[in-house]
Amino acid sequence: MRYHKIRLFLALGLAVPSLAQADVQGYWLSEEGTAQIELAPCEPGSDTICGEIVWLEDPRDDDGEPLRDVNNDDPELRDREIVGLEMVWDMEPDSGRENRWSGGRIYDPESGNTYRARMDLGEDGETLDLRGYVGLPAFGRTSTWAREPERRSLD
Repeated sequence: MRYHKIRLFLALGLAVPSLAQADVQGYWLSEEGTAQIELAPCEPGSDTICGEIVWLEDPRDDDGEPLRDVNNDDPELRDREIVGLEMVWDMEPDSGRENRWSGGRIYDPESGNTYRARMDLGEDGETLDLRGYVGLPAFGRTSTWAREPERRSLD
C-alpha cells in the first residue's frame, strides 16, 4: 500500500510542470494590439515554449507585399515574412517560480534585435507579462499580452 502512495505522489509531482506549461499555450495579442502570437511547445511533448507571429493588423507594406524582416542584422534573413516568424523560443518552466518561464529569447522584428526573455502568466491566466532584457532582467522592458480565444484570420 505504501508503495502505491509513493508512486501516486511521484506521478502527481511529475505532472505539475506539464499542467503549468499548458496554461501558457494558445493565442496572445500583443500589448499594442497589432500582432497575434501563438505560444506552443517548441517540439511535441516538450515543456519548452516557442512563439510564432500568426496575425498582423497590417501584414502588407505600401506596395501590397507581405511585410518582411528587413531590420534583421543578418542580410540573409531579411526576406523572411513577418507572419510565420518565430519570435519567442526556448522558454522553459522556471522551477523557482510558478507560472514563470525563463531562459529563452525574444526577437523584435521592428528593431531587428534579439533579447533574453522571461514570461509570467497572470493570476487569472488571461494576461502574460513578457520581459525582454539585456544582461539582467532589471535592464529591460515588459510587454503585457492578452489571451485570445482563437486564431485571428489574415483576411
